[in-house]
Amino acid sequence: MLNRRTILKSGICGAAALAAGRALGQFVAFAAEEHVKLSDTEWRQRLTADQYAVLRQEATERPFTSPLLHEERTGRFTCAGCDLALFSSKTKFDSGTGWPSFWAPLEDAVTTKEDRSFGMIRNAVACRRCDGHLGHVFDDGPKPTGLRYCMNGVALKFVAAAA
Repeated sequence: MLNRRTILKSGICGAAALAAGRALGQFVAFAAEEHVKLSDTEWRQRLTADQYAVLRQEATERPFTSPLLHEERTGRFTCAGCDLALFSSKTKFDSGTGWPSFWAPLEDAVTTKEDRSFGMIRNAVACRRCDGHLGHVFDDGPKPTGLRYCMNGVALKFVAAAA
């Protein structure tokens, strides 16, 4: 039953939750942020030149140049632009292509769109939160998905799992 007392209690609880959220400061603001939109200048300040070229201009790093190609520790691969967790190390495999490859992203981490550049049809992969270009997905990967998410290592960061 809805009465003044119920409404008052709800308001007090809501205000307390809001105050607690504000006390956590920037962490809450960033975690709750659904989409990261920065100006070109802000992206250039945040990213290295190579990261900017890949994430914001859809460039491709040279094969076999990423230290993440041989990363074998347990952990997660995150977006170099906004730190969103994208891939688990459990889905990483050696595709022999020269780029870090995964057979599946984390749930709700990436988006795909058709890419018709260079006279071919591919599916480009981007970070869901900041729209940063990560690489491409192909249908020649291992089981269980049969997919190969071929990612630019410069677009990723590795976060080792806590021991």
